[in-house]
Amino acid sequence: MKVYIKNKIWSWGGGSSVVDENKQPVYKVKGRVFSITRVKWICDLEGKKLFKVRNKWFNWFVHKAYVYDANGTKLCTVKDKWLQLKGEFFIEGYKDEIKIGGKFLSLNAEILKNGEVWGTLRRQLTFITDAFELDAPEEDLPFLIALVIAIDNIVDKKIR
Repeated sequence: MKVYIKNKIWSWGGGSSVVDENKQPVYKVKGRVFSITRVKWICDLEGKKLFKVRNKWFNWFVHKAYVYDANGTKLCTVKDKWLQLKGEFFIEGYKDEIKIGGKFLSLNAEILKNGEVWGTLRRQLTFITDAFELDAPEEDLPFLIALVIAIDNIVDKKIR
């Protein structure tokens, strides 16, 4: 299933919209106002919290973000490498081996689970906000949206 994740231009907490190919909302991303660690919640349409994403507060060379389930249990750590040449991101602590290959700052990336393509991520060209197209199995979308938000948080923190 394809979904489109677009950061909102005017949002107190840095929220995002998640819509399907027909522009119908499928999930919500709500940000926390005045959050040093850029806390964001991935929620269903009724507002039920599914995943929490937050950056590591202080980074030296390797930038990290964390993904938690709705109960606050840490599921994984998303990180880049110190000397980033390929733009890859690695997910540690998850039950499966996950890697985001390709160049996140370019237009295309693959999400690999145990060495096989689990989903594809395409950066949408916009002048004002970050936007992404995610193509992945429907049952895995909320977690993969959380990964995309975590990586976007890391990239935003590195740039600013």
